[in-house]
Amino acid sequence: MTDYHAPSGGLPPQTALMTGRAIFTNAYAVIPRTCFSDIVTSHLPGWTQTRLWLIARPMSGFAETFSQYVMEVQPGGGSDAPDNEPGAEHILFLTHGEMTITLDGKGYDLRPGAYAYIPAGTRWTLLAEGSEPARFHWIRKLYEPSVGIPAPRAFVTTERDIKPVPMPDTNGTWATTRFVDPADLAHDCHVNIVTLQPGAVIPFEETHVMEHGIYILQGKAVYKLNQDWVEVQAGDFLWLRAYCPQACYAGGPGPFRYLLYKDVNRHARLRGPGAFGPTA
Repeated sequence: MTDYHAPSGGLPPQTALMTGRAIFTNAYAVIPRTCFSDIVTSHLPGWTQTRLWLIARPMSGFAETFSQYVMEVQPGGGSDAPDNEPGAEHILFLTHGEMTITLDGKGYDLRPGAYAYIPAGTRWTLLAEGSEPARFHWIRKLYEPSVGIPAPRAFVTTERDIKPVPMPDTNGTWATTRFVDPADLAHDCHVNIVTLQPGAVIPFEETHVMEHGIYILQGKAVYKLNQDWVEVQAGDFLWLRAYCPQACYAGGPGPFRYLLYKDVNRHARLRGPGAFGPTA
C-alpha cells in the first residue's frame, strides 16, 4: 500500500528557527507540513475524540467553492451527525487507520486508500476503529444541481481498485487516478490522485478556471505557482485560486503524488457569492 503522509501534530522546539516555507499571496498559498502543529488544530460540534486541521475554506477574493479538513479521530471517536449543512456534499479519503461509515444506514469498512463520495442530503455517521487514530481528508462543497441531471449517488471505493490513466505522450510517467468518470456531469467537482514519477514534469503552465486544493501525499517536487518556483514535499498543502499559473518538476527519488480537488462541469456563476450580479 502506498505510504500516505499525514500530520501528527506536536510543536517545534524553542531552539528552532521560526522562518519556514509558508506563503500566502493573492494567487496561491502554501501551508508546509511544519505548520500542522497542535496549536492550530480545531474541534467540531457533534464529534468526539476528534481534532482537525482546517486547511481551506471559502474566502472572498480567493478560492470560493470548497473547504478541506485533515481529520484525526482517536479509536472509538467519531460522529453520528457529522455536518448540519444539508446542501453539502462530502468526499473522504482515508490515509491512516481504520473507520466505519454508514450512508443512509448501509455500513462500509474503510482502510487506507479508501475514497467515499457522500451526496448532499445523505444521512451518515463515522466511527474510528482499530488501535490507531483514523486520519483522513474531508472535502466539503455546496452541491450545484443542474436541470435534467440527477444528483450523483453515494459510493465507496479504494485507490488500489482503480487503474491510473496516463497522460498522453508521457510514457506513463504522469498519470491520474480518477475516482469519478470525467464525463459524468452529475458531479460538480473531482478529487483525484495525481502521480508523477521521478523526473516527470507538467510541461506547461496550466492556467484555468478550476480552483485547486493540492495535498501532497508522497515525495517532493518543485512547483511553479504564479511567478514563483516553490519546493514542496509530502505533507504540504497548496491552495490555488482560479487562473493561477501552475506546473511542476517531480524531484525523486520516489514518486511525487498528491490529492487534487477541482470544481468542474458547471456554468460560471453570474449572481450571488463569487459573482457580480444581484442574488435575484
